[in-house]
Amino acid sequence: MNDARSGTGAGAPTVLRMILGRRLQEARQGAGLSLDDAAKTLRVTPLTIRRLEKAEVGLKILYVEKLLETYGAGRQEIDEFVTLAERANEPGWWHPYRDVMPSWFTAYVSLETGARTLRTYEPQYVTGLLQTPGYAGAVLGGGFPNDDEEDLQRRVELRLRRQGLLTKQDPPTLWVVMEEAVLHRVVGGPEVMREQIDRLLEASELDHVSVDIVPFAAGAHVGACAPFTYFRFEERELPDIVYSEILSASVYLDQRADVVAHLEAHNRLSLKTSSADSKALLNRMRKEYS
Repeated sequence: MNDARSGTGAGAPTVLRMILGRRLQEARQGAGLSLDDAAKTLRVTPLTIRRLEKAEVGLKILYVEKLLETYGAGRQEIDEFVTLAERANEPGWWHPYRDVMPSWFTAYVSLETGARTLRTYEPQYVTGLLQTPGYAGAVLGGGFPNDDEEDLQRRVELRLRRQGLLTKQDPPTLWVVMEEAVLHRVVGGPEVMREQIDRLLEASELDHVSVDIVPFAAGAHVGACAPFTYFRFEERELPDIVYSEILSASVYLDQRADVVAHLEAHNRLSLKTSSADSKALLNRMRKEYS
C-alpha cells in the first residue's frame, strides 16, 4: 500500500489477497528470480508480477500455478495456495454496499476485518466501531447531505455491521483515543448524545476495548491532527499499517517511519488521561445531556 490512495471499491485488496501476494514475492525471491524472470515465465510485463505481489489485482489461478511451479513448489503446496487464492478472489462481506461506500474506504473495511489490534485517534466524532444507530445516522446524514433516505440507511447498516467484529469470538483489541471536543459536539440532539455516551461507557468495560478521552486541559499536543487508525495483524506477511483521511480521499501508510510516528503519537495521547478520568468525564457529560 505504501503511502498510496486505495484503488476502486471492488478492486481493493482483501487481507488474504495481501498475504498471498507477499507469499508469492517471498517464493520468487527464495528461488532467486527477479521480476523480469517471473514475467518471462508468463509472457507478461514485470509490472504484472509486481501488481500480483502487491495485491493490486486479483490472483489469476493459471498465473499463480505457473509461477509456483517455476519457483519449485510441490503439488500439494500449489493446491493449497490455489484454494486460498480462490477464497481471496471472493468479494468481501461488504461488497453489496459498494454503491454507498467511497472507493477509497473499501480497503479500510478489509484491514479492519482482518486486524488483530486497532488503535484509533478521533478529534471530532466517536469512532465508527462504537457509534450507536442514532449517532451514526446523524454523522452520516451530515457527511452525505445529498443521500436519499434509503442510501443513508444502508450507510448506517454498513457501519453497524462493521461493529460485529467486536462481538465475535476472539475479537481484536480496540484502543480508542478521542478528544473531549467529541463529547461536546452535539450530534443528533441530547438524547442521541446520552445514548452514545452510554455506549462508550458500556464498551469501556469490555476487556478488549479501551476508551481514553483527552481532556481540554491537556492543551496543545502531538495528536492534534487528522483522525487515524493503526492496524496490526497476526500474519507475519503483513506490516503494520496506518490509515488517515481527508475530506474526499484517504492514505494508507506502511513505511516504518510513518507507522512509528503515528504509534508514538497514540502512546503520548494516552498518557494525557487515564481510564478512571475518562470514565468520570463520560459520566459528567452524560449528566449534561439528561
